[in-house]
Amino acid sequence: MNGQPSLSEYEYSRKKRKTRKEIFLERMEKLIPWSALINLIKPHYPSAGAKGGRPAKGIEKMLRMLLIASWFNLSDEGTEDAVTENQTIRRFVRVDLSTENAPDATTLLQFRHLLERNGIFEEIFEKINELLLSNGMTITSGSIVDASIIEAPKSTKNANKERDPEMRSTQKGNQWYFGMKAHIGVDEDSGIIHSVTATAANVHDITEAHNLLRETDLIARGDAGFVGLEKREEIQEKFPDLICIINQRPGKMRDLAKDDPIRLYESSKASIRAKVERPFLFVKRIFGYGKVRYRGIAKNLNRLFLLFACTNLILAAENGDFCYSA
Repeated sequence: MNGQPSLSEYEYSRKKRKTRKEIFLERMEKLIPWSALINLIKPHYPSAGAKGGRPAKGIEKMLRMLLIASWFNLSDEGTEDAVTENQTIRRFVRVDLSTENAPDATTLLQFRHLLERNGIFEEIFEKINELLLSNGMTITSGSIVDASIIEAPKSTKNANKERDPEMRSTQKGNQWYFGMKAHIGVDEDSGIIHSVTATAANVHDITEAHNLLRETDLIARGDAGFVGLEKREEIQEKFPDLICIINQRPGKMRDLAKDDPIRLYESSKASIRAKVERPFLFVKRIFGYGKVRYRGIAKNLNRLFLLFACTNLILAAENGDFCYSA
């Protein structure tokens, strides 16, 4: 903030207790590699308005606003309101209302579209992983794969009188879901996400496994949805020496005694495989992305790239790995 602080700013700086939102934003302020991400966007970002008008909002300010939208699962309009109304968020975005207005929803929409057109969301995900690796994070030659359903609106009460044509229905247990699937591959030791794809919800988990494994992987782990993975043609062709460690279906375990060696072995496999659940906890519960924000799979995949990239920063910090900070 520039100039003499206002009364509200003075009161804010003097308060004795930090909220969870403040603590979270302070943490992310230190973890996000700002300069590296800004450099990814800079070649594609206009230096002035589209027709030579007023200068465009700064890249960092727009990136901060986009992150707020992603972390708190806000619409473009909701993000504009949050920056205007919430002092904690406004300080993070670095907007001083005494000298400027918060970037409006249309500006944020255009910024997001700019990143989508140029594939920047996936580049952000890859850049953060690259920085973690170059700054001390270690990886293994084993991956854990999994998928999770992200629901979409079932209602047809919209302008087109139809559901999203790219989303599909699927049954899980006795429950039907309509939406898409997020598929991820994580390192079996660190739990860091290295691969992300998205499909319609009716695509079986096992069909995306070959897209989630790294060329250097020797071991693949998964839940019962990946039974028979080693027999698939694309796996035998791309990973001929892969060792698949897959959990048995729950129905086969019900009649086994608690101390049965098979049950104990399955339990040990499950304890390692559980690392793949943590990223979904962050994305769907902490970041609130349990339902799609946009129509179409590609736009939602872009937000997933951003959320999983931020999740990797948090997981690396929790693991004690050195995290890049600009």
